[in-house]
Amino acid sequence: MLCPKCHSMEDKVIDTRVMNNGETIRRRRQCLNCNYRFSTLESIIPVNITTVLKRDGRREEFSPDKLREGIRMACWKRNISAEVLDGLVGDITIKLTLLPQDEVPSSMIGEMVMDSLREIDQVAYVRYASVYRQFQDVKAFEKELKELNKPEGNK
Repeated sequence: MLCPKCHSMEDKVIDTRVMNNGETIRRRRQCLNCNYRFSTLESIIPVNITTVLKRDGRREEFSPDKLREGIRMACWKRNISAEVLDGLVGDITIKLTLLPQDEVPSSMIGEMVMDSLREIDQVAYVRYASVYRQFQDVKAFEKELKELNKPEGNK
């Protein structure tokens, strides 16, 4: 690893932590030349990258960053930590990479997000659902709220 201070290639790993349900590894390093300490993040890049089939028929490469941004917007000004959001993105990414097919409809990803947000924060869930399901009027919004308030066994 290249030291950001002296550009030496010699360093040692001081500490390693697994984050985001195993999706990311954080390493604390120390340069053997100038003793400068720095951190690096390593993430797993799946071999079989999933293609997302959009509603309009377009195909797009799956992007965890795009998924994270959509979830982050739904959770705006909610008391939800970055670790929880990263865990949610990591869980969905892992589920997608384990699927037998290389192409998944965007609706499957949207449902995965909504299922997770429903458990984490109901306001974030409704925000995401309103965009994902493209509510056209208040009645559609009210219907979603009624579904959200139903007991688990009645859904």
